[in-house]
Amino acid sequence: MGYGSEALDRILAPVLVIAAHPQLDHSRVTRALMEAAARLPAAQVEVRDLYALYPDYLIDVATEQQRLAAAELLVWLHPVHWYSMPPLLKLWLDEVFSFGWAYGPGGRALEGKALWLAASTGGPEASYRPDGYNRYFFDAFLHPCEQTAALTHMRWLPPLVLHGAHQAGDDEIAAHAELFAARLASWPSAAGWPELADDEPAPPCEVPADARPAAGAG
Repeated sequence: MGYGSEALDRILAPVLVIAAHPQLDHSRVTRALMEAAARLPAAQVEVRDLYALYPDYLIDVATEQQRLAAAELLVWLHPVHWYSMPPLLKLWLDEVFSFGWAYGPGGRALEGKALWLAASTGGPEASYRPDGYNRYFFDAFLHPCEQTAALTHMRWLPPLVLHGAHQAGDDEIAAHAELFAARLASWPSAAGWPELADDEPAPPCEVPADARPAAGAG
């Protein structure tokens, strides 16, 4: 399906979907959403399958930063693993969102862009309550993502979440994938993204230059 094509003449799309599922062949939700997004025009949406691109976990940081710099909307598409993201996506975040590029002094490469999470959980929505076995509402597990957006001067958008993925029927998943693709295709229209008018960006979070040791220290 052409996920993550590295052609030199590749159009840099305004919507960049970073997808991460370590067992995509066994996925129902993430795979359906990836396939729906991949059917959209390449001039609008690029889908990058991290586990296909980097099976050795060696991230091409320059290429990923090039894609990010050109994008207006960054989408993280993944199943929730232990209340967080899959390990390769975490590595991608660690390496690509570098100090001095994404945040910190001079780190303004992502300023003004938007970050949108499209995630799925195995547990049902009712499990994400104080009286459920996950003990907290799902929003409580999103603070690291939301703060990442704030620290990098991005706008955090309300996430798209499908709970109970293990029990979801084919029709429900198909409708969810259709909604996902429709949102991507409509970026950044007010009709497709009414939250752009309603939500205020987070207050800026500035990291001072002396917050990190000098290169080679330690």
